[in-house]
Amino acid sequence: MKQLDRYILGIFLKTFFFSLFLFTLIATAIDVSEKSEEFIRNQFTARQVIEQYYIGFIPHIVTLLFPVFVLVSVVFFTSRLAMRTEIVAMLSTGMSLGRILRPFLIGGIFLALLLGFSNHYLIPPANKIRTDFEMRYIYLENAQKVSNQYLNNLHFRIDSFTYAGLRSFDTLAKRGYGFYLSRVSGNQMSYNLRSESIIWLVKEKEWQLENAIERKINGLQEEVVYHPTFRIKIGYIPVDLTTDEYRKDKLKTPELNRLIQNEKRRGSEGVPALLYERYRRDANAASVIVMTLIAGILASRKIRGGSGVHLAVAFIIGVAFILVDKFSMVFCVKGNFNPMLAAWLATLVFGLVTIVLYKRSPQ
Repeated sequence: MKQLDRYILGIFLKTFFFSLFLFTLIATAIDVSEKSEEFIRNQFTARQVIEQYYIGFIPHIVTLLFPVFVLVSVVFFTSRLAMRTEIVAMLSTGMSLGRILRPFLIGGIFLALLLGFSNHYLIPPANKIRTDFEMRYIYLENAQKVSNQYLNNLHFRIDSFTYAGLRSFDTLAKRGYGFYLSRVSGNQMSYNLRSESIIWLVKEKEWQLENAIERKINGLQEEVVYHPTFRIKIGYIPVDLTTDEYRKDKLKTPELNRLIQNEKRRGSEGVPALLYERYRRDANAASVIVMTLIAGILASRKIRGGSGVHLAVAFIIGVAFILVDKFSMVFCVKGNFNPMLAAWLATLVFGLVTIVLYKRSPQ
């Protein structure tokens, strides 16, 4: 890495982290003003608010707007370089635009890797802190629904040939009623297990059936056995039966992958949302590189209006990026849009914009 690369990369990272710090302060101040009444009503100290909420809120808001922060930061410092004719001086020496963009690309890749690692392993625990606090103290009505759900008519698939279901399930007591489990061989039922009630044993990590009737069917022959108590493992735990809309945001990627496999096996309608979240974590990181190059190409031109025009264009691009990303998410979750394409759509669209801008820029 040459001195010029270190110079541009140093300005890039300093500007970004300083801008990130300022935006975070502003976002936190706005959130404090909105939730101050709840903090006072629950008699929280400043330390409790920070440890139980803002230690999770700040990473969430940072990653939410991370690509836009990069876009604005790069436009700001690159525009200043252009207005001081430093970019012109580089081009006048015979240096190509691609060569000038090299430190931008290095910085973008570094920030993308940082965001990608955070999305997979650091942000989910922070989201758990934030969402648990909000559901418990801010959205009290929803918190009661989540913490004590009484679910009816649950049906799920254990494997390709085994199906199970519950007439009702109490998430607080971890007890269900009207349990059945059926195994199919060919076009006929080969095994059936029914019970009046089923309860989760926390220490044993097993389900216990009460007054269970087990039927083994082999053609015209049938064996029926009554069990006062009967323990089984079905590949599901109580949390798998609950409906927590924030659950996917609170799971690290390995745990999220396991949840996706379970929900696919179960035949759940929520699989597209889970797949979108999984692909979004990679696409969001890749978008940082795209935003970096767009900002570097746009702001490298010295134009009338200076940094103001560059920043205005950057904000427009940032808003457009967020709109495309949100619309694709809605079409994925509520419609039949492919989850991978939905997660990557904004990054792909603005990647094409980057290529067009680069080809049209003076080399």
